[in-house]
Amino acid sequence: MLRNIRLVIAYDGTEYHGWQKQPGWSTVQEMVERAARRVARHQVTITGAGRTDAGVHAAGQVANFLTTSVMPCEKLRHAIGSRLPKDISVISADEVALEFRATRDALSKLYRYVIFHGAHRPVEQHRQRFVYHFWNPLDVERMNAGARYFIGQHDFAAYASKGSPRESTVRTVLRAEVSTCYNEIRIDVVGTGFLYHQVRNMVGTLIEVGRGHWPVERVGEILASKDRSNAGPTAPARGLSLQWVCYPPYLLKGAVPVQGHDAPRVVDSASSALMDTTS
Repeated sequence: MLRNIRLVIAYDGTEYHGWQKQPGWSTVQEMVERAARRVARHQVTITGAGRTDAGVHAAGQVANFLTTSVMPCEKLRHAIGSRLPKDISVISADEVALEFRATRDALSKLYRYVIFHGAHRPVEQHRQRFVYHFWNPLDVERMNAGARYFIGQHDFAAYASKGSPRESTVRTVLRAEVSTCYNEIRIDVVGTGFLYHQVRNMVGTLIEVGRGHWPVERVGEILASKDRSNAGPTAPARGLSLQWVCYPPYLLKGAVPVQGHDAPRVVDSASSALMDTTS
């Protein structure tokens, strides 16, 4: 009997050339697919919700694959996870509706960018892999005010790097928020889909606003210009992570939800566990 298995995956993307398989490069998709193939003992094709770029991390990447294996989901999770390198972790495995596809059916995604703000880098060396260290003063209130310009449906051409394989650059951002947690500045962006480097270009622009180099209103002016050269620099990949992906409940059958209000709790514990294994 054919089954559809949904995996929730966390990974440190430092050593990988992104999620998607690419000839000649080590990618997360390739690693997970290889492990799942060994466990299922047949050809497996893994599809993921987010095509994270080289060096970008995930605490709640969602993938699915079809299998004829009768192995219980928890055993599948453990078996696949035990065949992965220590910087990739399978958080959960659930059987979902046969028509579920991790890429096609995603309703929204949360990306989080973390800036470590202070005169010195994080003491924990492994933590340095997950944050962008920025030592100059940043005004978080100004950054948060600037982030509000992103909310809604807009043409994000000014915040998309060359290489976006999309016919349209119109995207919808549901939430954009800047907050602090101890020495960290967290920029959370929830959207229905994103262009190439979109979030990192948005962050680079907000940093310029936070430094006082640009007025808050500049964020909206750049958006209206549709010109990438007007926006800030692309923020480094290491500070960005895919936190969670939201799906229609009817496609998840009896699966454990990792979406909406449940996501942050699951994702935060996954992030901590992953950092412990990579230290």
